[in-house]
Formats: sequence, C-alpha cells, structure tokens
Amino acid sequence: MSQVKVTFFVLIFSIFSIKAQEVSTSKFGKGIFIIKGENDSFSMNISARMQFLTSSTWTESDGSYGSPESNFLVRRSRLKFKGFAYSPRLTYKLELGLSNRDISGANEFTSNAPRYILDAYVRWNFYKNFTLQVGQGKLPGNIERVISSGDLAMVDRSLLNSRFNIDRDLGMQLRHHFKLSENFIVKEIFAISQGEGRNITSGNLGGHQYTGRVEVLPFGEFKSKGDYRGADLEREQTPKLLVGVVYDINNDAVKSRSNLGSYLATNEGFYQTDINTFFLDTHFKYRGFSFMAEYADRTADDPIAKNEDNTPTGDVVNVGDAINLQMGYLLPSNLAITGRYTNINFDEIVTAKNKVSQYSLALSKYVAKHKLKVQSDISYQTTSASNDKLVYRLQFDIHF
Repeated sequence: MSQVKVTFFVLIFSIFSIKAQEVSTSKFGKGIFIIKGENDSFSMNISARMQFLTSSTWTESDGSYGSPESNFLVRRSRLKFKGFAYSPRLTYKLELGLSNRDISGANEFTSNAPRYILDAYVRWNFYKNFTLQVGQGKLPGNIERVISSGDLAMVDRSLLNSRFNIDRDLGMQLRHHFKLSENFIVKEIFAISQGEGRNITSGNLGGHQYTGRVEVLPFGEFKSKGDYRGADLEREQTPKLLVGVVYDINNDAVKSRSNLGSYLATNEGFYQTDINTFFLDTHFKYRGFSFMAEYADRTADDPIAKNEDNTPTGDVVNVGDAINLQMGYLLPSNLAITGRYTNINFDEIVTAKNKVSQYSLALSKYVAKHKLKVQSDISYQTTSASNDKLVYRLQFDIHF
C-alpha cells in the first residue's frame, strides 16, 4: 500500500476515533467534517474536491483541420485540511494533490518522489494587522494564480499564468493591511523563499527569492473574498476594484522560469542568473459583471545559459512579456458568459515561435456557486511560424 493511501486511512480513522468535544458535518461545500477540540483548543475542517476534464484539439494543416485529438482527465483531485491550533490567531492549511497532474514533476531534488504536498503552512496573527506565514504555499504573484483553481471563471488559467507565474515555494511571508479611509484598503505581502519551487528536499542550488505584492481596494472589500474568486457570484451592488502590483527577484536562479521550468544544467553543475518578474493586475466586479486584466514581464541578467568555458548549453531563461484580458457576465439563471484574450511575446532567444495569441469564449453553469459547476470553453490559438489550433474543453467541478 502506498504512503498516500496509508496516510489517508490513518486520517480517516483518526476522525472517527478522536475524543473531541465536537465532530460535525456542514452544508454542502463547507467541508466534509468539522472537528473542534475541547474548550475550543483546536479546529479542523476537512474537505475534498475533484475536477473532471475532457478536451478535443484540432490542429490546422494545409489550410484545414483534421480529426481532433481527444483527452479525458482527472484534472485535479485534492484533500484539504484547515483550521486553528491552540488559538484562533494561529491557523494552518494542508492541501494534498492526488491526481497525476498534481503530483508530477519528481526529480532528484524531490528525492525522486511524487510531489503530493501543495500547501503546508502555519499563519500567526502575532500583532494587530500583521500575520506571519511559515511553510509551503503560493507566493504572492499574479491575481490569476492566487485565485484557487476551483474558483476560476473559466475551465483553467490563461497562457500568461502557465508561462510566467511564480507558483508555490518554501519560505516565510509577512502579511499586513491598513485603511487610508473608511473604504480605501491597502494590503501588502512580502515573501522570502528558497527559489526552486515546491517539495524540494535537497537544495538550495542558487540564491533566494524575494517577492512583494501590494494591493489597493479603493471601494472597500469584495463580498465573500470575491477579489480572489472568478465571476461576480455575489452580484456586488456597489463597484468593487482591486489593483495589484508584484515585483519578484530570484537571485542566482537555476531554473528556466524563475522557480519553475527546467533546471539550467551545465557541464560542471548549474547555470545561475538573477531573474526578475513583474506583474500588474486588476479585478473589477459590479452587479454580475466582472473584468480581470494582467500584465507580466520577465527579465534575466544573462538569459543564455553557458558552461564554464562560456559556450552556450542550449538552455535559456524564458524571458518576455504577456497580457491577459478577461471579461464576463453572470445571468440571473447563474449561467455565465466569459471571454478572454491572451498574448504571449517571448524574446527571440527563447523560441522562433515567440508570439502566441489565444481567443477564448466560455460558458459556465453554477449550481452551488464554485462548489458545484459545469464549465466549457472554446479557444482559437495562433502561433508565429506554427500551425493554428482550435481547442474545446468541458469540465465538471465538485467541492465538498
């Protein structure tokens, strides 16, 4: 029996054998089990979610599209545990990924083991509006990446996110917020991390990664944390706006996409260069209408990887920029129509096919908001010096 199966059965057994003050269930989408310790000494909310995806891809050839390439996939399958320990000011989150896509990426630096752990961190609200986070989790990057994959307005994130995001890492984050007026809110997040991505067990090969994100909400908080959820499911009765800016420095990075991508191996070890990533994003909602925009830019001190004798290894840092625009409207029937335009512009040293444009149109039916929904989209993608593509996707999402 695999380690994950053993861990799962131990957790389930513990749920039913623990002598807690209260073990209860909640309404759909709020967790499978909620455990509270005696005298409110701890709490644990256990939940699970799954995404089932089917897709068909047509590739243009000689001016026509042939038979599609089809795929059926358990896109995501996850277990989540969250709550507080000892005090409500000390919270935690553990999220495990069980699908093949969730656990892929094993290499010698992850002990050649599947990468089961997505999030594993503790947050301590140690003073007023200051919170310290320690462990593994999402870095404070672009808004689309910070939004959970289960709370997206479309089937999945954009090409901008897949090519430029800074994802998860191990380290510390300091979070703070304050008000400039009754409604004007400013939030800051600063992170120091290892710089090589999640589940690394042997490192650090390069330097460290430093990330800062500042958000302004001039019209106050969104309902139900709607700034970090796709589609205006709360139907905001007054305009709500978020504007965020991110700057990330990965000193002596050894991967082609900052803390993601392939390792920049050389004859003697690993090539190192400073990689800088910049994001500017915004999220707006009002009476069922939503708009999200993102700009990303990645640069490197010397993006061409070289051996010790100064000969190129053939690897390069994926430098360039991108823009993503997304707009949607939620009908009274909880049927949403969403459109998205994404443009990727890599530098020519990265690839001859350096320009990619994608146009997408999505239709979503929300049965229980993001906890139970069906989404579909169709995308037309053009790439310079390459064949065009047409992709249709259909996905079912359930979150207990």
